[in-house]
Amino acid sequence: MIRIAIANQKGGVGKTTTAINIATAMAATGWKTLLIDLDPQGNASTGLGVGTAQRDLSSYDLLVDQAPLDQCIVPTSIPGLDLVPATVDLSGAEVELVGVEGRAARLRDGLGGHRGHDICFIDCPPSLGLLTLNALTAADTLMVPLQCEFFALEGLSQLLQTVEQVQQRFNPELGIIGIVLTMFDRRNRLTDQVAEDVREILGKLVFDAVIPRNVRLSEAPSHGLPALIYDHSCAGSRAYMALARELIARIPKERVAA
Repeated sequence: MIRIAIANQKGGVGKTTTAINIATAMAATGWKTLLIDLDPQGNASTGLGVGTAQRDLSSYDLLVDQAPLDQCIVPTSIPGLDLVPATVDLSGAEVELVGVEGRAARLRDGLGGHRGHDICFIDCPPSLGLLTLNALTAADTLMVPLQCEFFALEGLSQLLQTVEQVQQRFNPELGIIGIVLTMFDRRNRLTDQVAEDVREILGKLVFDAVIPRNVRLSEAPSHGLPALIYDHSCAGSRAYMALARELIARIPKERVAA
């Protein structure tokens, strides 16, 4: 199973929207997909229509109590897409795990040799704490949503420093599969300038697909649906399908074949 953490310590960059919709897009292209909600706010769970009553076991149980992964997975209404939901209990997980040996590897241990899915996305909280550290330790690679705004590169540099530390201490194989430019507004000249700067600095690491500011993307979670289901023809949905095609092209061919 290919494991991709979706992380940015800055909030409001479209991280959960990206997690929900890229997971849906991959499922739509035939990949058996798992999304792990590792954010105590549980927005990915709500955005996929999984209510609190359906969250008997959650990512908290997977991390803290080492519950079997198969018991934490719930199906979504999207064919081919399953979810490990989050509950408010997850907000206390970092404190509970502080004194636990191997606390940074709890998620990696929980995923173990799971073979029920082709690909797994991990939606991280907007911080660089122990939950995100667990995601980076468990992941093969990292996808970074980056809002097209003035302070974007400053936050990105902090995240890249964390990735380097994780590579040195916990997960030497961790890579970065790409940077996703989000909340792109062509009417704003600053947006264009930030996008140009990011591409100049990071080059081909930045995906060609750009996620626009889009009303339908914002509306979809209130209906418990990904935008790709809520309105498959809107600009945001088309952008996420284009992103999925690029992502598949970047996954090593031997992993796709496997």
